[in-house]
Amino acid sequence: MPSWVWILIAIAAVVVVALVVWSTLRARRTRTLKEGFGPEYERAVAESPSKREAEAELAERQKRRAELDVRPLVPGARERYVQAWQVTQARFVDDPGGAIGEADTLIQQVMRERGYPVEDFEQRAADVSVDHPEVVSNYRAAHGISIAHSRDKASTEDLRQALVHYRTLFDELLETREPAGAENPR
Repeated sequence: MPSWVWILIAIAAVVVVALVVWSTLRARRTRTLKEGFGPEYERAVAESPSKREAEAELAERQKRRAELDVRPLVPGARERYVQAWQVTQARFVDDPGGAIGEADTLIQQVMRERGYPVEDFEQRAADVSVDHPEVVSNYRAAHGISIAHSRDKASTEDLRQALVHYRTLFDELLETREPAGAENPR
């Protein structure tokens, strides 16, 4: 066989190997993002024009989160927030809407003290989704109910559900229980 045929075969082999490696790396990236973000991965894919764009956005969240100085609360702060939550929860009986506003404020205060930026809701949710992907949907649901309440379109039951959603994220941020999805060692 002429040498140019061998060169074409070698080039074709290199291209095939490169495609296999590229495909394997993409599959690993997808698997890693799915495992890391859980249901948030599916939400991002559903809301993005393409899977590639969704995965790029999730990877960007991880990169942004790695640049933040997120730290655990000191025990005194944790106890202070637990007590503040109890007051907020008790307020729900007489003023459900006010309690929801307080719950949102408490979440933001905890996030700020832990080192998360809190200026914009969507950015807060994106940042929290990296560390707490199992409960960020609760945060979005609670926020949506809070907005509906501000437009007089939320029932007391909706507000109760918002408080439950806020509580789930609050517990995660305070690290008062096992993170969602974590296995309990025996």
